[in-house]
This record gives sequence, structure tokens and C-alpha cells, in this order.
Amino acid sequence: MALGGVSASSLPNIVVIFADDMGVGDVSHNGGVVPTPALDKLASNGMRLTDAHTTSAVCTPSRYGLMTGRYNWRTRLQSSVFFHPLSLPLIEKDEQTLATLLKEAGYYTGMVGKWHMGYKWTRKRNFKQAPHMQGAGWEIDFTKAAGSPLRNGFDYHFGILASLDMPPYVYIDQDLAVSNPTVSKGYMKSNQGSLLSAAQAEGRIGPADPSFTAEGVLPTFSQKSVEFIQSSAAKEQPFFLYLSLTSPHTPHTPSAQWQGRSGINTYGDFLMETDWVVGQVQAALEESGVADETFVLFSADNGASPKADFKKLAEYNHFPSGPLRGTKADIFEGGHRVPTIVSWPGKVEAGTSTDRLISLADVYATIADIIGEDSKEAADSISFLPTIMGEAQDERSAIVMHSFRGTFAIRQGDWKLCFGGGSGGFSHPAKHVKGTPKWQLYNLANDIGEATNLYDSHPGKVKELHALMMQYIENGRSTTGKPLKNAVEIRLEKKGM
Repeated sequence: MALGGVSASSLPNIVVIFADDMGVGDVSHNGGVVPTPALDKLASNGMRLTDAHTTSAVCTPSRYGLMTGRYNWRTRLQSSVFFHPLSLPLIEKDEQTLATLLKEAGYYTGMVGKWHMGYKWTRKRNFKQAPHMQGAGWEIDFTKAAGSPLRNGFDYHFGILASLDMPPYVYIDQDLAVSNPTVSKGYMKSNQGSLLSAAQAEGRIGPADPSFTAEGVLPTFSQKSVEFIQSSAAKEQPFFLYLSLTSPHTPHTPSAQWQGRSGINTYGDFLMETDWVVGQVQAALEESGVADETFVLFSADNGASPKADFKKLAEYNHFPSGPLRGTKADIFEGGHRVPTIVSWPGKVEAGTSTDRLISLADVYATIADIIGEDSKEAADSISFLPTIMGEAQDERSAIVMHSFRGTFAIRQGDWKLCFGGGSGGFSHPAKHVKGTPKWQLYNLANDIGEATNLYDSHPGKVKELHALMMQYIENGRSTTGKPLKNAVEIRLEKKGM
């Protein structure tokens, strides 16, 4: 029985699929040239959320926002992502997550894929790094519990620590490594191609299971997800699957059957394989007889990376960011506006779309709403359930976005104020250029490409949005309720931004 009194037998299964580095223009129903038939089918059977945004333009923080309904910048992580294998968990052990929320409501909870919010590894005692142990992570005792997502409400876990190009290169099954890494592997600095021996690699070198291959990761995650759905569908309780993909993030390593399929480049091939995994999940739901009683949400952790080779893709009229300015890491729209789809047969009208302003932090409150639970303690999450159910709903008050370098932006209605003079990420200029306004103000209704900075001509709007942002910081929340505490002091402006 769920805490709110809803019978577990009447609750929908919930599947959340999170791609890694995918832009709004990467799906064919948004104009992408690379075929994405599974995502097109999901969209035709459900609703597209055309103004949905990640809380950050990079992955560790945006995943935190999705899982907790709280802005990542309220934590100790004020910029960048976790790069070191021993980065401590970003989610506190007693912090509420989607998984704990659903587990308490009677769900069987599973997570497959990339976590990238920190494991709580055990270090080896009296460790001395031998010559063959190249790179970071060898001090980890892989025979001990990893401190994986099981500590955050998941009953089942199979995945890897972080991105596909970050050590250790070993699968974690439940809370243990499937084997003890014995070799060092890494990648070329171009971040393309397969895992190589340490002697051949130029970067991201670390401990690896000799049998671990980059090309095998997506097929493995697909298989594990299908198995989870099949076994869970046979239970008398609803299930939650969080499938966190490693694609189409670098390294672009499509498996053999997908190599060359796009006719463009390896990014296009990898994008097609990513779509195939979504199709495998859909097929598993249908074959298990639970598709009609399952809520599915697909989205991505941030926009497409420039390492996709935008110039090459443009030769084929494929534009990962669509009409948006910027890429992954940027405070511009291309950094955090992502392709997002919800499907729920009989509840969400097929073939529809909404331009409601949505933060992916809102997924937490929406799912709580679906199962009849209270989400009032969620610091920054507002349910969009009425919208996807076709009911009238007030517009969202405002959302906050964050860039790789820690630049903030706040969006209310059509207005967006960036608290820095550059992209705050990968696009030029990354930082403030002397002689230009210190901040950027855009009206997205008239300027979706963020070409005209209105900062000097609309001082009243700047003042209004600045005050709202300060209120969100000082209250420790952007939702109504008693003030909460941020983990650290929040500085709105970063030096040089």
C-alpha cells in the first residue's frame, strides 16, 4: 500500500530513460536527419515537452536535479562534473530521491546504466601503486561494496560509475564489481574510438576489466533493462526503472551492427543505437503485457556536445541544437533545452505537445503526484501532471539553469537573464568580453537564438529577475514552504564570468 493510501495494484509502472548529450535537433521528429524511429513512435504515442530544461548543462549536476527535485547548485558542486573515481556521493544517504519515494510507495526500483553522482568506495589499506597501475582509481578495493545507487533507494543496480570515458572500466552488479580490474586502459585525447591499453592511450587511463569494451556497453544496458522489465512485470508490485544511458556521449563507439548505419559519422551511428535501446525497452514493455499501464519519460542530461562534429553533421543538414544557440556546457538554450517525451496510454493524449516551461527537477513532483504522494519538501520541483493530462494549469513561475563553469540563468515566461557575459561553457565567448554588458537578457519569444542582448534596454526586467533569483538562493528553495538551507554559500557571480 502506498503511503498516500493508493493501492499498489492501481499504480502505474514508471520508466525514466536519460540519454547522455543529446540535443533537441537530434531526434527526427524535431527535424533531425539521423533516423530515430523508436523516439518518433514514443512521441506519436504520447506528448512532446518542447520547452523542457535540465537543471545544468552538464551531467553530474543535471542527474542530481532529476533524482532529487532540487537544484544541483544548492550542493557542494558549484561547477563542472565528477571526474575522479573517488569523488564522494553528491546525494546524501538520507536524502529523498525518486527511488526512495517510489520504494516507500511499494515499488520495486531498479537502475541500469551510468550513475555519475559518486559511489562510496572503500580504499585499500596501505596501498602502493605498482608500475602497471596507471591512472586514477587503483586505490579502490574492488572486492568491497561500491556504495552504489542501492544506498539511494534502488533495489537493483547494474551499471558503471560515470561516463564511458571515465575509469574505472568495470561493471557494478548490485553493489560489487563484476571482477577485479587487472589492466590499465584509456582513450586517445580525441575521445574517439575504442578503449586502448595504457601504452596506446593518451588520456582517461585507469583500472579496467580486460573483458570490458566500450562497444559492448549499450547492448549490455539494453539486455539488463529488458531482463529487469520482464522479471518485474511478473511481480505483484509496480516497478520503477531508471535507465541512464552512456550515449551518444563520447567516445562514439557504436557496436558492430550500427557502425556506418547513419552514413554521416560515428556520432550519427551512436545516435541510432541509442534510439534502438529505447525501442528495445518499448518492445519489452509490450511483450510483457505492461505497456498500457506504464508511464514512460524520455529525456537527456544536457544538450549535444560539440565533439559530435557539428560541422560534419551540418553537411547533411543535421543540426543537434536545432535553432538554439550553444551546446552542452553552455548557459545558452542549446546547453540545457533537451528533447523530452512522456507516454502514458489512456492518460496522456497521443500525438500531442506542450510548450509549458518545465525543469527536469519537476519530474520528482510529477511522479509524486502520479502516485498520490506529497512532494512539498522538494526544494525546486513543481508537478506538471495536470499539463500532460490535458488539464488547465498555471504557468510555472520560473526555472533556474546552471552552466559547466557555474554561470546561472533564470527564466520566467519568455524572459531569460544570464548572470554572466559569456556562455559559461564550451561556446565562444566562454567568459565576459570587455566592453560588453556584464549580464545577458533575452526575450526567447522573439529571439530563440539569443542573438540580441537586451540587458541595457530593459533595466526593470533585469532588476525583477535578479531579485527573484536572489530570493530563490536565500530561501534555499524556489517552491513554497518554509525556508531550507543550501549546503554551501551560493555566489551568483563567478569571477570573470
